[in-house]
Amino acid sequence: MRILAIDVGTGTQDILLFDAGGPVENCPKLVVPSPTTIAAARIRRATAAGRALVIDGTIAGGGPCWWALEDHLRAGLPAHVTPSAALTFDDDLDRVRASGVHVLAGDASAADAAARLDAERVTFGDLDLAAIGAALGAFDLDARFDGVAVGVFDHGAAPPGVSDRRFRFDYLARTLAADPDARAFAATAETLPPELTRARAALAAAPAGVPAVFMDNGPAAALGALHDPVVARTRRRCILNVGNMHVLCFLLDGTRVVGLFEHHTGELPAERLADFVAALLAGTLQTDAVFDSMGHGALYTGLDTQRGPFAPEVLAVTGPRRERAIAVLAERGLRPHAAAPHGDMMISGCFGLLDGFAYRVPGAREAVAQLHEAGTPA
Repeated sequence: MRILAIDVGTGTQDILLFDAGGPVENCPKLVVPSPTTIAAARIRRATAAGRALVIDGTIAGGGPCWWALEDHLRAGLPAHVTPSAALTFDDDLDRVRASGVHVLAGDASAADAAARLDAERVTFGDLDLAAIGAALGAFDLDARFDGVAVGVFDHGAAPPGVSDRRFRFDYLARTLAADPDARAFAATAETLPPELTRARAALAAAPAGVPAVFMDNGPAAALGALHDPVVARTRRRCILNVGNMHVLCFLLDGTRVVGLFEHHTGELPAERLADFVAALLAGTLQTDAVFDSMGHGALYTGLDTQRGPFAPEVLAVTGPRRERAIAVLAERGLRPHAAAPHGDMMISGCFGLLDGFAYRVPGAREAVAQLHEAGTPA
């Protein structure tokens, strides 16, 4: 079985073409700029050339592409965006219009608009299978796959007046209330909540007839860390993922989530991050403390604080910004372990996506089970 796993972050998209027919170390893998970073570069080239923009495609990851568009507008240059692509910037299209962006009448008008306005065209989308296939093909690699697993970070389409941070965290809480296993964040198009519009757009880009599974990339990174041989030998784990944009910390008993908090990397100095990790372990972290510091929230799903704190056998740290946390955690005596699943931290999320895929696609379970170097994490 061959499964294409794509973990789409803010800075990079990390790609693994897993082939159960051989050692995972020989499987093709790529760490390349994220779609939003690529789109941002194209927008900035149009700005530098003094050109108008027409943006089409689907809702996708924002951040860098939005910052680039803001600079484009500040330069006095026009930007025209189709409704689907405009949702990348805000779920309320009136707010997109208020920023100075012209929202086109429909999604089908982008090509005509670009020609009519003599504008540069930029297409949004989290999943570009044609580009991945071309990259693999350039090295004469077989790009075929039997299933696709994709991870993105989705705040969800919050109703008017509802904080997208609270809306996002409510989704995490609802998911774990129904099934406290971290793999429960994996979903097919049929089971994916309708409010996860970015995730739905990513799955819609998968080929018809091929099993496709979405998994939030925060839990995916945590599950991927369980493939590290040191972590795999334990049952009670604290997994801290420090991404380019978000921090997510899990307390796990096997793959069962006992507690977690989620925050923004840029809003969390290393000392404060260590404070939150320590409080989560102690069972005293309050969701308001996280939310009021511009994070998302905290919750416990099974920790009885009357029986004492959660005592992990390992505190594993992963993510591209992990170094900012490791030194401070070590100073606190928490003995952080830099997890490197199958020797490569940067594709931790891909290994977690494979676990999520197998959780929802029974036919993949035997193939994925072989990846766990010291037994399955459950």
